[in-house]
Amino acid sequence: MRVLWALVKVVVVLALVIPAGIIAMALVLGIFGAVLGLAMLALRVAIVGLVAYGAFKLIARLVRGPAPRQQPVAPAALPPVDPYYQAAMRELDHDMGHTPR
Repeated sequence: MRVLWALVKVVVVLALVIPAGIIAMALVLGIFGAVLGLAMLALRVAIVGLVAYGAFKLIARLVRGPAPRQQPVAPAALPPVDPYYQAAMRELDHDMGHTPR
C-alpha cells in the first residue's frame, strides 16, 4: 500500500509539474524570441541608417564639389619685448647681486 501511495504522489506531482514546465519554457522562449526580434530590428534600422547617411554624404559631396582646403595658419609673431619689464629685471638682478644677462 505504501508503494502504491508513493506512486500516486509521484504521478500527481508529475501531472502538475510537466504542464507548468512546458508553460514556463514557452514563456521563456517567447521572451527570448521577442528580445532577439527587437535586436534584429535595431540592427536593420542601424544598417539602413548607415547606408542612408553614406548616400546623403555622397550626394552632398557630388553636388557641392570637394571640400575647400584650409590653408595652415601661420603662427602669430611674438609681441615686442616690453622695455619696462626688461629694465625691471635688470634692476632686480642688480639688487640681488646677479650678473647681468
